[in-house]
Amino acid sequence: MALIKPVKGKHPQIPDNCYIAENATIVGDVSMGNKCSVWFNAVIRGDVHYIKLGNKVNVQDGAVIHATYLKSPTTIGNNVSIGHNAIVHGCTINDNVLIGMGSIVMDDCVIESNSIIAAGAVVTKNTIVESGSIYAGVPAKKVKTISKELITDEINRIANNYVEYSSWFKED
Repeated sequence: MALIKPVKGKHPQIPDNCYIAENATIVGDVSMGNKCSVWFNAVIRGDVHYIKLGNKVNVQDGAVIHATYLKSPTTIGNNVSIGHNAIVHGCTINDNVLIGMGSIVMDDCVIESNSIIAAGAVVTKNTIVESGSIYAGVPAKKVKTISKELITDEINRIANNYVEYSSWFKED
């Protein structure tokens, strides 16, 4: 059973239609929207500031979501995929975003809607990723503008697939 526990009187708020893997950890001031999934060994730690996830957010295996004490909360919009082993820390991620595997999004960044952070990218503090772009590298920089097909074929496909995958793991 997943480790879901309060911290300083703040309890995670998780709708019944979300999937939480047995070894995921969700603590403190965390609120999740509908149809979210938190996968194996992922950690969402709302102990030092709040963390808010919109609808259809998937936090893949080994990912970590945290914040900065009393300074930088983490807010994630709708239809967002946080790739395997990614770190999302004290930032804002808007709707329809793909955070690639092993990437890092640091404090006070804003990832605008319809964007992709490439696998392994490091988005440094205070970066604003413009809507409709792909950022890659260390430090991450804009490398491409996203086509409408890429939004549909990648961002939406992955988010929708994770809603389906989570149904495979839910107990009847």
